[in-house]
Order: sequence, then C-alpha cells, then structure tokens
Amino acid sequence: MDSKFTSLLSALRRRRIAVLFGGPSSEREISIRSAAAVRASLRRCGLAHHAIDLSPRVCEPLRRHKINLAFLTTHGTLGEDGRLQGLLDVLGIPYTGSGVLSSALAMHKPTAKRLFQSAGLATPAWAVVHAGDTATARAVGLSFPLVIKPASQGSAVGVTVARKSSQLRAGVKTAGRLEKDILLEEYVAGPEITVGLVGDRILPVVEILPAHAFYDFHSKYAPGGSRHLLPARLSPGVQRQAQELAVGAFHVLGCRHVGRVDMIVGPRGQPTLLEVNTLPGLTDTSLLPEAARAVGLTFDALIVTLLGLALREVP
Repeated sequence: MDSKFTSLLSALRRRRIAVLFGGPSSEREISIRSAAAVRASLRRCGLAHHAIDLSPRVCEPLRRHKINLAFLTTHGTLGEDGRLQGLLDVLGIPYTGSGVLSSALAMHKPTAKRLFQSAGLATPAWAVVHAGDTATARAVGLSFPLVIKPASQGSAVGVTVARKSSQLRAGVKTAGRLEKDILLEEYVAGPEITVGLVGDRILPVVEILPAHAFYDFHSKYAPGGSRHLLPARLSPGVQRQAQELAVGAFHVLGCRHVGRVDMIVGPRGQPTLLEVNTLPGLTDTSLLPEAARAVGLTFDALIVTLLGLALREVP
C-alpha cells in the first residue's frame, strides 16, 4: 500500500460516507448488488459507512447521519439521470460520478446521440418515435434490422431487435410500457465492445460475447450470460480508435470521475457509439472492475479512487 493510497484512506476516514443504492427503477436489483460489492470493499478498507436506499424520505437519513460524502450505486431512473445528483448538490454532499447535466444528457439516449453527431462522433443511424405510434422503418428513414430502446433506461431493459414491421410494432409497444420516448437505431453487425474510464485513466477495450443474440439483461448479469475477452480480438489500431471515441463521447457529455462507453465495431472495422454509462455496474459480473483489474487496479483501489475523485469536488 503506497503512501498516496494510505493518505487518501486517512482523509476518507474523516468523512461520513453513505452508499446510496436501490430506488424505484427497473435496475433496482442490480443496484443492490453493486452496493453490496462496494460495501464489502469499504469494510475491507476500514471505512465506516451507512447504506441508504433511495426513497422519497432519503433526506432524513442523510441528515441524521450527517453524511458528507456519497458513493452512488444507483442505476437507472432517479439515481442515474441527474435528479439524485441535483438533490445532493442542494444538500452540499459531494458524490461519485457525473454531475446533474452530464447524467441527464447521457441517460436520455436521443439527446446523447445528437451531441455525438454534433461532435462528429460515429453512431448508428437513428430516429425517435413515441409510445402508441404505428411506426414503420420507411416512415422514419431507417433500414431493418432495428434495435428498439426506451430512451432513458439502462441495462438493456425493454430493448428488442426487429427484423420486420410486425416485430417493430411489438418492440415499440414493449418499450412504450416503460416511457413515451423510444429510440430506433439501425442494427450494426459486429463485435460489441466497451471502454471504461476512471479519472484520467483509459481502461483497455473489452470485447463482449453475449449468450443471446444481443447483449440483453440476462447476458449482462446472469452467471454465464456472456464472456468478456480482454484483450479484445481487434487490431491495436481499432482498439486505439475505440479508446479515442470513448474519450470523445465522455467529454462531449461533460462526464467526470467514471464511465463506461459501449460501442459496436462495424463490418469495416469502424467503432461506432451506442451509449455512455455514467454509473457503471459494480457487480461480480460487471465490466468496469474487470477492465480495471487488467491494468492493476484492484476492486478496493477502484472504490477508494472514486471516493477520492469525489473529494476533489469539495469547495
């Protein structure tokens, strides 16, 4: 344990830390698993903390325990879309991950894609329809197959792939049960990859081999749901392109501290952006900790590093 790490631990022991988790989103169970992993790490590091569920009464335990540093393991609606971040800003509590605006921009996929395009960052052709629309590929100027996504959900919740009009209608109906804005995105055939970022460190490219046709909820979180290849089976040049694209997406959204950028490598070997995750999963099957380990950053070091980055936000 080097002196810098020891000094950071000493500073953190003077803080009243909360691990915020849960909430009402469709990703609640994943959030609970991420929180359990983070809490185990904090215990190993000798850092006292409180676990606080994201509920309408969340301010009460924050005030009662005099929390002055928060580790966010909240995924999805309310916890990852800027609303919790805004509350913590009002309360003057520094927290891990991106701020209000960046969290909101990244969470709403169509808005993020507009920003990617404005910055000249490659992303699949797309359109937005609304729940209840009788959408057709021709009407929105896209070609089958199409990926149908609720605009502001994570963990592939509500995502389907349509290869014909009947599947498109069914997919829009499925996504419309979760929210009114629905993203249609042209399907790109090729390896799915992800690049993590921690502070100013760019992590290695991870290639994802899902057990199903695409990287769905089961593939993300079920044991054996996917295989992760590190190093990825891509040329060094393509991997550099992917890392540069990840940094560009992270910066155009104004993100900070940590993120994971998901991409597809198209038939011509060109990485193209799917989305930016501002609070990546920290479960035992999650991608970010795996990539961090590949560069010598243990899980405990990752957690302490993220708390250290949050401390820098203290005025």
